[in-house]
Amino acid sequence: MTQKKKPYLRILTPPDDLSGIMKKVRRFRYEKMRRILVIVILILLAVCGTYLLLNNQAYSKARTSAQYSSDISDTSRYAQFADGIVRYNRDGVAFLNKKNEEQWMQSAQIQNPVIVVKGDSFAVADNGGNNILVFSEEGLKGEIETTMPIEKIALSDQGIVSVLLRNETAPSIITYDATGNILAEMQVSLGTTGYPTAMEMSDDGNTLAVSYLFLQGTAVKSRVVYYNFGEAGQSKTDNIVSSEEYDNTIMGEIFFMGGGRSVVVGDNSFVIYRGTDEPVMEETITLDQEIQSVFHSDEYIGFVLLNREKSGYELRLYNRIGEQMISRAIPGKYNNVKIDGDEVIMYDGDRCCIVTVTGIIKYEGSLDVEALEIFKAFGLNRYYVMSVDELRVIYLTE
Repeated sequence: MTQKKKPYLRILTPPDDLSGIMKKVRRFRYEKMRRILVIVILILLAVCGTYLLLNNQAYSKARTSAQYSSDISDTSRYAQFADGIVRYNRDGVAFLNKKNEEQWMQSAQIQNPVIVVKGDSFAVADNGGNNILVFSEEGLKGEIETTMPIEKIALSDQGIVSVLLRNETAPSIITYDATGNILAEMQVSLGTTGYPTAMEMSDDGNTLAVSYLFLQGTAVKSRVVYYNFGEAGQSKTDNIVSSEEYDNTIMGEIFFMGGGRSVVVGDNSFVIYRGTDEPVMEETITLDQEIQSVFHSDEYIGFVLLNREKSGYELRLYNRIGEQMISRAIPGKYNNVKIDGDEVIMYDGDRCCIVTVTGIIKYEGSLDVEALEIFKAFGLNRYYVMSVDELRVIYLTE
């Protein structure tokens, strides 16, 4: 039986201009994506422009948006740490959240408490006493008891502590782990090395930088020594991987920064060292004004200088390779100065001055409360202000 043909059925063949149609489809999709991309870019530019305008604008008022009171009204001191605030006094140490609520409390008897804060650890020592408490955000990591009075301490991120112990004839620098085990011990020879005036430890705890002051005849000199307790220092005498002398100056402050750099500050200059295993001098910058205070972050080195040619003070900021970022006259002197992100925050009593790293005075005025600690809060132009008995959240406005 033969199959009957169906003349109304036929095979369709693609049109000759199929490639032209596909080009039109691709062109349509491209134009659509281009319009979307233009809209996204315009939105981002508007958001960034608004942020830069608000962030670099000068404000005249500080208003309170929230207050968190406590029943503490003693002589406590405060320090920003991790995602909260440390409160410390003669009776112990407490960690507070950002609503001024105690997360934990460690009782202790500390006659003259001093604090050193690093990224993941902080330590509270009894200056002139014999006790050091080492903490993380979760609480007490360990307690160290020394055999001689404590004069200075340095801390690593992991809680390793180096301590300068006071002794009239032979002071010691001893390095402990967080639980009090001795890792390294150095006797200081006043006649050979000099007396330690500053010391600091790298974040990883491998390198200790110490500045010594000594006399050569009648001349005052400083010697900056880097000790490495890791592999780099194992083959070196006394673990010394770098040593430099400076004439007619007191190198009174040392700190480590990001990018593998450290800074030694004298009375009229500062020196940048590069590297932590075997640090080498990278840059020396002479300052033409008298140093009033020094502060820093991982990115910036800051000074408040006394103007000699005119009254008042100068805020000067450098990056970590020694390039000057800003030089700005500031209204008055402040006993507390810090860098928080891209802003310099200065405060004293109820007075506060906030300057951006671009040199704009963002705020200068009263906080209506005596500030013991200030740091940035989430959101634009918002700050936490810690006073004796409350934590405030303030915002800047015109």
